[in-house]
Amino acid sequence: MNHKALPDGPELESLAKDGGSQFNRLVFESSPYLRQHAGNPVDWYPWGEEAFSRAQELDRPIFLSVGYSTCHWCHVMERESFENEEIAKILREHFVAIKVDREERPDVDEIYMKSTQLMTGQGGWPNSVWLTPDRKPWYAGTYFPPEDLPGRNGFKTILRHLERVWREERQQVEEQAVRLVEAVRGACGGGEDVDLKSDSVPGLPDVERWLHELQRTFDRQHGGFGTAPKFPPHGTLRILLEIVAEEDASHSSTNSGRTSEAGEMLSCTVQALNRGGIHDQIGGGFHRYSTDREWLLPHFEKMLYDNAQLLAVLGRAAHQGIGGARTAAEGIVSWVEREMLSPEGGVYAALDADSEGVEGKYYLWTPEEVIAVLGEDRGKRFCRAYDISEDGNFVEEATRERPGSSVPRQLHTVEESAQTLGVELSDLQDELVHSRSELLAVRSERIAPHRDDKVVTSWAAMFAGALAEAGTLLGKSQWVTRAQEILGFLHRVHVVDGVLYRSSRGEILGPRGFLEDYAALGLACLDVESATGDAHWRPKARRCAAQIKERFSHPTGGFYDAAEDHDYLLLRPRDPFDPAIPSGNGLAAQLFHRLYVLEEDPIDGQIVESSLRTFAEALQRAPRGTESILEVVRSRALMNLPGLPDGGVVSVPWSDGSIQVRLSQLTVNRGDSVGVHLDGAFGVSGCWQQAGGDKGPAVTCEGSAGIEWSEVARDATTVRGTLQIPIHQEPGPAKVTFRWRGAPCRAELCLPEVDVELAFAILILDR
Repeated sequence: MNHKALPDGPELESLAKDGGSQFNRLVFESSPYLRQHAGNPVDWYPWGEEAFSRAQELDRPIFLSVGYSTCHWCHVMERESFENEEIAKILREHFVAIKVDREERPDVDEIYMKSTQLMTGQGGWPNSVWLTPDRKPWYAGTYFPPEDLPGRNGFKTILRHLERVWREERQQVEEQAVRLVEAVRGACGGGEDVDLKSDSVPGLPDVERWLHELQRTFDRQHGGFGTAPKFPPHGTLRILLEIVAEEDASHSSTNSGRTSEAGEMLSCTVQALNRGGIHDQIGGGFHRYSTDREWLLPHFEKMLYDNAQLLAVLGRAAHQGIGGARTAAEGIVSWVEREMLSPEGGVYAALDADSEGVEGKYYLWTPEEVIAVLGEDRGKRFCRAYDISEDGNFVEEATRERPGSSVPRQLHTVEESAQTLGVELSDLQDELVHSRSELLAVRSERIAPHRDDKVVTSWAAMFAGALAEAGTLLGKSQWVTRAQEILGFLHRVHVVDGVLYRSSRGEILGPRGFLEDYAALGLACLDVESATGDAHWRPKARRCAAQIKERFSHPTGGFYDAAEDHDYLLLRPRDPFDPAIPSGNGLAAQLFHRLYVLEEDPIDGQIVESSLRTFAEALQRAPRGTESILEVVRSRALMNLPGLPDGGVVSVPWSDGSIQVRLSQLTVNRGDSVGVHLDGAFGVSGCWQQAGGDKGPAVTCEGSAGIEWSEVARDATTVRGTLQIPIHQEPGPAKVTFRWRGAPCRAELCLPEVDVELAFAILILDR
């Protein structure tokens, strides 16, 4: 970590005036990650115009380093390379070096992580990418050691080699960059005019394919799916919870339904997570992931987004009676309340893995340390219950050495431990609660890991939504109150003149919000409305949905992850795949689906169906990677929601026949027209009779302001016409309602006059 104390406040203002020679430009940034590198001898630039202009002026390649403030290997590379004077000199003389906080700029991270994955077959942070001055990637990797190792080039060697390649093989570099950009464009959801839309809407067969994949990869011994490393499978558990709840509802009250395959995978995985070392058994909350199959050895960062998603899962799991889930949920909330709340009401982003330069040191224990706190008898019982031994269970990830300390975990249930120790279950339960509390008090006196004290909109919103839902399910009204306070903070601080911002640190706002921020905030508002019955949260969710349509709509379906005003992007990603959090497109689909269920606005339904068609191929190819969208697919299929038109026919019943409306297209440019065909389909003898004796229905069209209905032809059973879209019409979704008044007649028999209304959503493009 940094060897120089960073200035702030008045000291920083003074530094800005005199040039600040001992610090680089990052000292003026608000991001904790960027400020960690402000004392490096590297001439770092933040992402922006200054860096790109400098690269163009000097005709130098860009070295882009992307990471985050609680990243262990980011710290390692900083200590080894970015604080190395010789390496810094090479970067200063031959490259323009840019630092990006992936948590503040997920769009930049997404584009260049795709580049690294395409070039190397893997990814991770720190992400190291070399770009042309116009931001095209041409070489990439992740962590590099400073010097050469057997079979592996060091960072110094890589830099010298790439500097030579840039000078001597420029044409090949430029050609590779062009090819890689096209590959990245495809991996990020295609270009602005690429239509990914499928002819069919995903449905229950896609859910079955997902379930078969789970069954194939389920680790029956240790829980979870696949082998090491293991990340908490948030999305998987959410869908399994829904399946098991439906199974339980279909059984009698004497049958829990836990015998199903879904129930086994759910219960085994939740309990394995709760009892493993990935769960902070002393202080509550969960670490980022496990480096081994057994959930024992964590990568020790604590991320708010993990704990938000796990709180939602554990609240539902506890409500379904899965053992240990309530205690784990309470532990997450206790940790956040104790360590992660800002005085203004926000929730901080993360805790580091390292303390005193050592990963995990804050969380490890020896038997001697435990006994010193609890005494001989209690200490030994605690060590037995939590696998703290003389040899230690902890293995350092990089060196594979055993320092003789342990990560607390429960190898056995409390019931099994009580039997083994020969004590009453209730006595042991009470004793362990008090022991954990005493150990936590002692642990809090250690040098704590660094805390990333920015507030990220989507993460804080997800936590608020989980608090509201779990608080309702578990009877914790104070959790629901806290959820409202967090959302109040986000609307008060992160929304300025109707624009949502991605993050804040103190009084300084980060970049404008991304798709995931708007969607997560809208969903959290609906969660709090559901928990409280307070109707004022619905319009706030609606405003988020309106901003999504205005700022992120893709002309062929789904949404861009970034808006047009997110600066200096190589391209605008449109990605359906879930990384550590649900994708922006998955969250948006969930938001519009919930609004459609609540309000039955056809525009919402049209948007959802268009998104599902757009990402149908991705769902089929990688159902485990698109679970946030799969949740919507499953919900719509089980609710038997009618399919909305895709170019498009809708039929509504009337008497013993139906009325059909056909549109020639549902996506139209400004200034163009849409053909409309209305057909009263009552058989060959059917006809219309309007009140007053004239044949044919009275037809009107009500749409967004300025859209005109032009009647072209009309006979006894049909009306043909066009919708004319004015050239100045605002782009985006527009609601069009067809309404006709009349009576279906057969021979001399006419039914009573009825008004029939049918709404369509069309998408108006800015072309």
